[in-house]
Amino acid sequence: MPPPPLPRLARSAHAAHCKRCIAGLPVAQTDIDGSRLALAFYCIGSLDLLGVDILQRERDDWKQWIWEQQTTGQYGSGFRPSPFMTGRHPSEISVNYTEYDTPHIIMTYTALLSLAILRDDFSKLDRAGILTFLRACQREDGSFSTVPGSAESDLRTLYCAFAISSMLNDWSGVNVDRALSFIAKCRSYEGGYGQSPNCEAQGGTTYIAIASMALSPSSNNQLKQEQRSETIKWLLSNQADSGGFCGRTGKDADACYCFWCGAALKILGASELVDASALARFLATCQFKFGGISKAPGEHPDPYHTYLSLAALSMYPVTEEDGGDASWNLETLDPLLNAKEETARWARRHIPASRV
Repeated sequence: MPPPPLPRLARSAHAAHCKRCIAGLPVAQTDIDGSRLALAFYCIGSLDLLGVDILQRERDDWKQWIWEQQTTGQYGSGFRPSPFMTGRHPSEISVNYTEYDTPHIIMTYTALLSLAILRDDFSKLDRAGILTFLRACQREDGSFSTVPGSAESDLRTLYCAFAISSMLNDWSGVNVDRALSFIAKCRSYEGGYGQSPNCEAQGGTTYIAIASMALSPSSNNQLKQEQRSETIKWLLSNQADSGGFCGRTGKDADACYCFWCGAALKILGASELVDASALARFLATCQFKFGGISKAPGEHPDPYHTYLSLAALSMYPVTEEDGGDASWNLETLDPLLNAKEETARWARRHIPASRV
């Protein structure tokens, strides 16, 4: 007996939600004002996956704002999260950052992908400065801090350093072997990876570990067959009866982990083991009636869960046999960089320094 039809994927409403959020945050989400570059990536990335045409005027305005966040100083160059801690200066005056508005490694990653989505030529990119910045963020244990000198470090920042290096096609800013050693220390007895050594395994950090090893140019980046099998088993165990994925053992399903766990399984070559139909049905219940996708049914939506839900669906397409229609057809995703394949190709073609 065929499954009941899925409700339509509310593409126009989801696009409208992202456009509203990139124009101005609702009161409930003003706490992420200091991370506007990440917000911009989730909104622009959602439009990219949905195949929405962005007006040239908007494209130019967004590119200009992102480039205004590139900053330089004693630790090199990168992109800051937003201008919320930065005084305003005339555009013709170059001002180095202070200790309070340094570049941020995660925001630098999202800025590069956002500019690739907007099809920038990256002629303004300070590539040498970014390599200096990466060196300033790497710690003795191989991990990376979010900003130079910070005590905050975990696998998320390491992944961003690897993704940036991969897009630059230049790994001279990273001690790769030391970073891979740190990843290995974050592995848990379950087969997943925690944020730091001796931490509980999580779906997000497991994706980050797997993607970082796959991006690495080192020959020491492969899991042993037994380890690979353990990781696949743990990831699959996180797909709940609802069809969604849990981030940790015994937790409720959350839309974002449909990407984190699903992408890790995709990289490991085990995507055929995911119940894609059940995943789509879970995400269908997370759609908000006015647009956007929430972490779980009945919750309020946000750009983060909207983007990652669409990214999961782009890796695990819904077929007619699953009860889906054409509204569920999305652009294909590159799971290593977490961007549409066409966007990832643009980044790899235009971000590296020109070879003369």
